Amino acid sequence: MLPRCTAQRVRKLGILPAATPTIFDLRDVCKEYQMGEVVVPALRGATLTIQRGELLVILGPSGSGKSTLLNIIGGLDAPTRGEVLFRGEDLAQYSEAQRTQYRRKHIGFVFQFYNLMPNLTAEENVELATEISDDPMNPAEALDMVQLDDRRTHFPSQLSGGEQQRVAIARAVAKRPEILLCDEPTGALDIATGKVVLDALNEINRRIGTTLILITHNASIAGLADRVIQMRDGHVHSITANTDRKSVEDLVW
Repeated sequence: MLPRCTAQRVRKLGILPAATPTIFDLRDVCKEYQMGEVVVPALRGATLTIQRGELLVILGPSGSGKSTLLNIIGGLDAPTRGEVLFRGEDLAQYSEAQRTQYRRKHIGFVFQFYNLMPNLTAEENVELATEISDDPMNPAEALDMVQLDDRRTHFPSQLSGGEQQRVAIARAVAKRPEILLCDEPTGALDIATGKVVLDALNEINRRIGTTLILITHNASIAGLADRVIQMRDGHVHSITANTDRKSVEDLVW
């Protein structure tokens, strides 16, 4: 056990105890986009360590680099400079084919817009993800985790926005990913529906230990996290540990 003074310092700095295994170590990550003759920086030396199994919330205004950081962690994009270490291997050195395999094997994505196939049922949408996984869940099991077992045979047009988002979460989780990346998963939802979606994500993090990284404009969601990352102008501006994570029911926005 950490001494009291050390534990307080660890919490203040937003650092988890060393016994928690590190899954990502990002070192001075920069990302620049070429727009004609103009170079546009999206990340300007972001440095961050992420522990296995934690729930991390990333906050920041539009243009702060949140989505770029998430895309690089998820292997959708490569940094211009810097290191992105996943279990000690540098994703920045991966080929496109290697990044594809990395995404398929380790990463689940949940976006603001659900991207469901309209001509497939909820169960069939989830089944799509299981076809590219070595050890998938049964689609019905994944839907049960997000409390949609009774909506398996419904098409997206027969589901509410919150239900569609939960199908999207089930589709991502059915791969049994180590890391679940969520980009504004409640951005298109009202408060009550958003809480249902957050409850599903929280349950996945708690029950199966998936490392969950969630970016949002909504600062109220930060109470749910183990740690909160504030981004500004492409930098990790601050890291704060929550000594007492809130329940979804206690969130107010």
